[in-house]
Amino acid sequence: MTRIGLLSDTHGFLDAATLEHLAECNEIWHGGDFGPAVIEQLETFCSQTGSSKILRGVYGNIDDHKTRLQFPEQLIFMCEEVKVMMRHIGGYPPKYNAATKKEIIQHRPQLFISGHSHILKVMYDDQLQCLHMNPGAAGKQGWHKVRTLIHFVIDGNNIKNCEVIELGR
Repeated sequence: MTRIGLLSDTHGFLDAATLEHLAECNEIWHGGDFGPAVIEQLETFCSQTGSSKILRGVYGNIDDHKTRLQFPEQLIFMCEEVKVMMRHIGGYPPKYNAATKKEIIQHRPQLFISGHSHILKVMYDDQLQCLHMNPGAAGKQGWHKVRTLIHFVIDGNNIKNCEVIELGR
């Protein structure tokens, strides 16, 4: 069983309250637009908690060249028995952008993660048989009214216990 904390669009802001919500997670996934210093904060947090948390992520459109060297535009990986695909800009069912839809059809993930829109969405795509998650935005920059992240569990091939965490304004 893998407990995941999913966030995106921090835009350089990561507060103690956000880190508290990530404390019980085995893995932290970031859907892009880290912004300055957030990667270092997350890496330090992952190493200090004593449980060797895994940090996964993709770069977003506001991220600098250093972030783009460390994180890819698209990440495809297995978490237990679930194939995951992550891109910052992707759209959502059925309104994916053309590049993302092509990649989903090619790679056939069970879980597609995106960010960028600052709009929290968790929805299943019946046509592509894929769960889509966008955690909204955990940072302060942008037009969203409430900062959010998502907790969920992957247990074998099951994605379960999805919980939206509201971090405040």
